[in-house]
Amino acid sequence: MSLDVPVPDPPSLDVAVDADDYDDVTVQGDDYRRGELQAFLEAGAWETAFERWAAETSLPESDYEIARDLGLLQDFDFFWDDFADRVGYHAPGIPEDWRERAVHPDIDSWNTVSGINATLTELGQLVCEVLADEYIDWEADFEGPDDLPDFEDDG
Repeated sequence: MSLDVPVPDPPSLDVAVDADDYDDVTVQGDDYRRGELQAFLEAGAWETAFERWAAETSLPESDYEIARDLGLLQDFDFFWDDFADRVGYHAPGIPEDWRERAVHPDIDSWNTVSGINATLTELGQLVCEVLADEYIDWEADFEGPDDLPDFEDDG
């Protein structure tokens, strides 16, 4: 199944957000390189990843429209995790109290909520992969301590 929708604008990354404030992310360091990542998203990384995701996703168009209506596609955050030498991300999602908060009139089941949340996570991961594989050419600045054992194979 695929999703035939126009590619939305890439999210605007907020340089003031501390990635460690997310419940689902642990990052060491504070140089998130969001400015560079934003430029990569705008240069085509977002479009490439979104098109790949849309071609493979099982998300129905009606559920995609809910995510779009809620602005979830603009709520992604991407950041450099220097310690792990990777692009990290925070995927937006519909909160657990969606029913009490009446977040959208077309949400009527946990199946819809979990489907949207899961596929947005897949999109975030795909964006990270495109950034790492096709755009990022820097290495982590983190250097481990000098007193680590040498695990070279002598035999």
